[in-house]
Amino acid sequence: MARPLRFRHAPGRWTEGRVRAEVFDPLDANLGATWNQPWFKPPEGYDSRRFDMDNGDTALFCWTDGEAYWLGNTETPSSLWRTDKYGFDEVPTPVAEWAERELRAELHEQSPWLEAYPHLSWFFLPVFLSKDGRWTTREFFDEHAAGFPDADADDALAFYESFLSAGVLDDYRETMAGKLGTSERLDLTRMAATMGEFHAAKLLNDAGYDVVPEVEVTTGHSIDFQARSREGEQPLVEVTRPLPPNRRSAGTPVAAVRDTAQTKTNGQLSAHAGGVVLFVDCSSFPDDDWFAVRDAMPDVGHRPAVVYRVRPDGHVAGYTKGSVPLELGSILD
Repeated sequence: MARPLRFRHAPGRWTEGRVRAEVFDPLDANLGATWNQPWFKPPEGYDSRRFDMDNGDTALFCWTDGEAYWLGNTETPSSLWRTDKYGFDEVPTPVAEWAERELRAELHEQSPWLEAYPHLSWFFLPVFLSKDGRWTTREFFDEHAAGFPDADADDALAFYESFLSAGVLDDYRETMAGKLGTSERLDLTRMAATMGEFHAAKLLNDAGYDVVPEVEVTTGHSIDFQARSREGEQPLVEVTRPLPPNRRSAGTPVAAVRDTAQTKTNGQLSAHAGGVVLFVDCSSFPDDDWFAVRDAMPDVGHRPAVVYRVRPDGHVAGYTKGSVPLELGSILD
């Protein structure tokens, strides 16, 4: 699986002749490429080119007398193989902003339905235009409503746009966006599980907590979130998202919830002696399956735990087990 888009930094003196010989010509020879001016003004002090490959791939290159930056969802020319990689927040801001303008324009030209959701487009840009995952990730949102059952894609997109535009996860964009994956194969189970982490972040934020993803603990694991309150409390939260019974071997919704939670409890959480809150996100369950879980309110083999379902209209229903060190009464129906 290829990774989300990242810049390559190539120090040294670059000229148009060197760019053509060491970057463009190899691309053209292997894939067929067009040497184009960028769509938008390059960063101050940089010259730049846009390379459009015959197979639909794109690469951006900008340079000065002392350095160059490459960003592309295509094969990397051998002249750049040994260069260091950097995320969007690790390169000069003008370089990142220019590249993002170029890529967002391409994204919206190819998938105009995303134009109405600018922050979502920006947040998932590293995967929406990745080498292998640029079509599967968009298909997940457009044709599968981001994992919501019986939901309209526009409602799902509006739900995530509303949450992401608040900026809660902006500082963790590459970590969180990268979890969606960049595979050519559409993996609905994994992608929906990823969105469960976004649901958990939204619930915690709506309840008044600051969220920090991927917190390393002494057992050597990373826990999905730390929820930080104004009073200084910092409980840890791990998220799991069971599949509905029609997509797994478990015969009933209650069994699906128990089995999935047990897998998490017997594995990653077994070393924490109850010190982590388990969030069981049932947002993949259609109404009838969720109502069965809601009415039975089963234990999940771990306490404290929160079992809930999120809908694209923002409604959250759920229940808790054990002494949950989080104030969630204002958001759980």
